[in-house]
Amino acid sequence: MLTILGFAMIATFLVLIMLKKMSPIAALVLIPALFCVFVGKGAKLGDYVIDGVTGLAPTAAMLMFAIVYFGVMIDVGLFDPIVRAILRFCKADPLRIVVGTAVLAAIVSLDGDGSTTFMITVSAMYPLYKRLKMSMVVMTGVAAMANGVMNTLPWGGPTARAATALKLDASDIFVPMIPALAMGLLFVFALAYVLGRRERKRLGVLTLDEVLVEETETVLVGAGTGKGTKTTGGSGTGADLPDEPQDEGFQGLDPHRPTLRPRLYWFNALLTVALLTAMIMEWLPIPVLFLLGAALALTVNFPHMPDQRARLGAHAENVLNVSGMVFAAAVFTGVLQGTGMVDHMATWLVDNIPDGMGPHMAFVTGVLSIPLTYFMSNDGFYFGILPVLAEAGQAHGVSSLEIARASLVGQPLHMSSPLVPAVYVLVGMAKVEFGDHTRFVVKWAALTSLVVLGAGILFGII
Repeated sequence: MLTILGFAMIATFLVLIMLKKMSPIAALVLIPALFCVFVGKGAKLGDYVIDGVTGLAPTAAMLMFAIVYFGVMIDVGLFDPIVRAILRFCKADPLRIVVGTAVLAAIVSLDGDGSTTFMITVSAMYPLYKRLKMSMVVMTGVAAMANGVMNTLPWGGPTARAATALKLDASDIFVPMIPALAMGLLFVFALAYVLGRRERKRLGVLTLDEVLVEETETVLVGAGTGKGTKTTGGSGTGADLPDEPQDEGFQGLDPHRPTLRPRLYWFNALLTVALLTAMIMEWLPIPVLFLLGAALALTVNFPHMPDQRARLGAHAENVLNVSGMVFAAAVFTGVLQGTGMVDHMATWLVDNIPDGMGPHMAFVTGVLSIPLTYFMSNDGFYFGILPVLAEAGQAHGVSSLEIARASLVGQPLHMSSPLVPAVYVLVGMAKVEFGDHTRFVVKWAALTSLVVLGAGILFGII
């Protein structure tokens, strides 16, 4: 009975999330609470939730302060010179433009937010693609795949969800996966090179004066206002950017925004390098590192209290959404484990897996993550399916850490899933039909995921 109720709870959760009948936070709380009553353990719901919250607090803290930190770094202009350098590098060469798209998307993805990544990337690259009549689906596909690989960062979502669902440390999952993820990112760059050569062969390398670069930067810096901007001068053919509503937390790359701190650029750059180095070297737990980093970044860049409150307020929505999801997940995972449903489901799954495949559950998880994270939300996969796969793996001697690492494999494809809101920002700003984007990106993104999985096996990570 517990097996049936467990799968029913997961199925109910997935259906309501995919049909958008409930928000992820509401579904994570209300559905397990209801099923806890069905199981006859409603009186213990409080204990299950408290146990879950206690275990998830470090993950929630990490996400909260990572979002604040990278949000502040964008506000103060840390990434502005990088974006402009990429634009100057691209010039009018389609090959350089496609490769620059991949590099830019990967760099901006450090903030962990897909929507912000796509807004900045499309705002920067759209005029070049438009002026040279390049394929827009190449831009959307390359940006989505680069962001998909980078989305595995501990503050990006999937790694935090895996750590949350299996009660593991996010750094133990992510740090060993860096070589495999690096191979995936290199594959995306190589693919961008191939696609760029195809575009160059189709269009040729056009002569473009320096005015175009200045025009492109004008469009780039104007995109942060949330109003449509178009180029002027040059050949006289303006490239219109679509009107996109922007919240206060996203100011694009406007060189006149009041939050810029050019005199502190090298301090912020060194602080970011030091923070990422400390994370990789595991000098301190990731939540502590980002808590210290966010506090230091706010104090140095915005010494006055009203300015600090303004920056925190600008990023409060993202912080609340992500941290709220983590704490809501405490109810789901707590009920799933506390009632014993996950144990019964894992037993059923183990009994139905061929004996020869049991020791290879990490590989099985990696393969399953590619289609499952495309056809369901990350919440559904990591909170609903992953714990069952981990229990099944443990029964065959496969550690939960290997299962968690393998579960990240499907993210390059996941970022183009129709269940990901950010992808609609991407195709909307690029004026690309979602169906066209899907037809182009699915095969390449799936191949990228397989490269990550193969590298993980080759390096002994999975």
